[in-house]
Amino acid sequence: MKKVMAMLMASVMVFGLAACGSSSSSSEAAADSSSADASVSEEAASDELPTVGVLIYKYDDTYISTVRNALEAALEGKATVSMQDGKNDQATQNDQLDVMISKGVDVLAVNMVDAKAASGVIEKAAAAGIPTAFFNREPDTEVIASYDQAIFIGTNAADAGKMQGDIITGLMESNPEYDLNGDGVVQYVMFQGEPDNPEAIARTQYSVSQAEDNGTAMELVSEIQICNWDTEIAQKSMEALLAANEGKIEMVIANNDGMALGCIAALSNIGYNTGAEGAPFIPVIGVDATDAAVEEIAKGTMSATVLQDGLAMGNAVAAVAMNMASGADYLAGTDLELDDTGVAVRIPYAPYLG
Repeated sequence: MKKVMAMLMASVMVFGLAACGSSSSSSEAAADSSSADASVSEEAASDELPTVGVLIYKYDDTYISTVRNALEAALEGKATVSMQDGKNDQATQNDQLDVMISKGVDVLAVNMVDAKAASGVIEKAAAAGIPTAFFNREPDTEVIASYDQAIFIGTNAADAGKMQGDIITGLMESNPEYDLNGDGVVQYVMFQGEPDNPEAIARTQYSVSQAEDNGTAMELVSEIQICNWDTEIAQKSMEALLAANEGKIEMVIANNDGMALGCIAALSNIGYNTGAEGAPFIPVIGVDATDAAVEEIAKGTMSATVLQDGLAMGNAVAAVAMNMASGADYLAGTDLELDDTGVAVRIPYAPYLG
């Protein structure tokens, strides 16, 4: 059985994109959507720079904000960036894709709203001959492999769940007081991002199965809470769970830090997880290692998270996009490697306990 995990922080991957030219970007207004959503520069774009069309599932996702900021920074002065906010609506993103293709972008970087809709993106990109790098939200391998100018850049979602499971085991071994009723079983509640999202499903499944494989007995207190990665929804759900299961919840597991923070807010409202000496505490575990979550861990109101490296992700997407635009090998000049699917690059997770 695995013991308490050593704290680990993954080294941020560095990708050597040489700087040239001046910073510039332009916006492409999606059909029936506001051009205000696009990322634009005050300077005119140079015709000599390749144009990278970036489709984001929604701008106000905290982790994705880190990725897109890193992506823009890595491409500054090297490419004209046209970026659109899909606002978590696949129809909107489809329209934005059509506009980008009609404008003749050199390469597409796509963070799908609905990964199951990726076949439509592939069909249109292939017809236009535009190389496409999907990132973060993973389409089926068969869909990516159907186009010889497509690749996926992301994580292995199961790894995040397994790391959460190891964290659970470590916390219970080193803090026996967390077993409130002394029955040797962890009574937990689970907050899942989306009902059909493969990454959310994997994190949910493997966090529990890994803990059980470690010898930690687990028991779900109530049905899995589907909260769409959202802090406010998670807070309301947690408030309801606390009211219905007073004194029965011993652990909170969340697919991302946003939902974990919502749970902490609900707990603090009833005097739990305040960081004050002697205050009652229920361990809360998330994924992403956002700045807000790292701060809560430092304050003692949250137990742990799993680092999903947004900077490394953004840098990887930028490097691959530039190689695609120039016709070079997609991974040239990077430390990236294809996994055994032959069409995907994985950015590693790492546990974070403060």
